[in-house]
Amino acid sequence: MESIRLSKIERLLQKELSEIFQRQTQTMHGTLITVTTMRVSADLGVAKAYLSIFPSTNAKELLQSIRSNARTIRYELGQRVRLQLRKIPELSFFIDDSLDYLDNIDKILNT
Repeated sequence: MESIRLSKIERLLQKELSEIFQRQTQTMHGTLITVTTMRVSADLGVAKAYLSIFPSTNAKELLQSIRSNARTIRYELGQRVRLQLRKIPELSFFIDDSLDYLDNIDKILNT
């Protein structure tokens, strides 16, 4: 039962974070941030967000900017889900490089 509740919370947080990043990157033409996976701890204390950033050339700088603004993003997320969640988890952001990994494998196999 607990895993069903956590998965619903993860989907909710993923959807809301995606909308936050979509709105923030509208001014940065040619940049796309996608929340690929959310992992929330059982006590709802920590949430890990895995981000796919396109283009991946400036992913490190963008991730550093997102990490420095984590408190503001958490506040905005809290404003969006305050009626659904009592406790807003601390956010940790990581780069999801699975698409780059798959692209690299395709290049190796096609060679």
